[in-house]
Amino acid sequence: MRELNVVGLDIDGKSVICESAESGEKFLLIPDGRLHAALRGDRVGSSKFQREAEDPDVLRPRDIQSRIRAGASPEQVAEAAGVDLARVERFAHPVLLERSRAAELATAAHPVLADGPTVMTLLETVSTVLISRGLDPDDTNWDAWRNEDGRWTVQLSWKAGRSDNVAHFRFSPGSHGGTVTPFDDSAAELVDPNFHRPPLRAVAPVPAAITAEAEPELPLEVAMPPAPAQPEPQEQEQEQTAKPARARRRKPEVPAWEDVLLGVRSGTQP
Repeated sequence: MRELNVVGLDIDGKSVICESAESGEKFLLIPDGRLHAALRGDRVGSSKFQREAEDPDVLRPRDIQSRIRAGASPEQVAEAAGVDLARVERFAHPVLLERSRAAELATAAHPVLADGPTVMTLLETVSTVLISRGLDPDDTNWDAWRNEDGRWTVQLSWKAGRSDNVAHFRFSPGSHGGTVTPFDDSAAELVDPNFHRPPLRAVAPVPAAITAEAEPELPLEVAMPPAPAQPEPQEQEQEQTAKPARARRRKPEVPAWEDVLLGVRSGTQP
């Protein structure tokens, strides 16, 4: 096997001119998929890698890492590209470490509110909120991915009861840990300094018909007769004073028997 040294590109700019180290004979090398696979370290003699090198639809390592860095999982990339998961994981591992490191750095950043960055870090703020809600701050999952604009999005996921919750922040690395900005309502609620105060809600007035207790209506067959009208207090006093007056009247005197026979009244002069 002779050793060849690269001399340069051909006139067309697509072929590589090589020269033998022993005889000085020149050779023209046309790059193809097999050459690219060999430069990546793939086995050129393998039919699998030869098919991948010739197939333009197969993801390159750079494409795999770009998708992983953008937030996709190795399983999602492998399923979408129709390739083996082992091939994706080989190139995804360093990018997953990069995402994990970005999420760790974001927890040490300071949330930005309306009046500026807070003194507490994102991890301290979130832990305080979760503890106040009766949740375990260690039972959380942090993740991060890079957007198309180069900025990092940090995701916090936790479970409360049977519900799965997520909150997203925008992470900007910088001095003193950098800053994070809430990206959705869940994130804003976590870093809100007044999170322990329940929101005030306007309460509509309750109709009087609901507050008044309804009196049960009696059926017609058992309806009670109307109660007799009670006399006024003044009438009661007059009635009480009238009764003694009638009691003081004298009964009429009955004439004696002899008076009836003689035709005279008792107590009258003859």
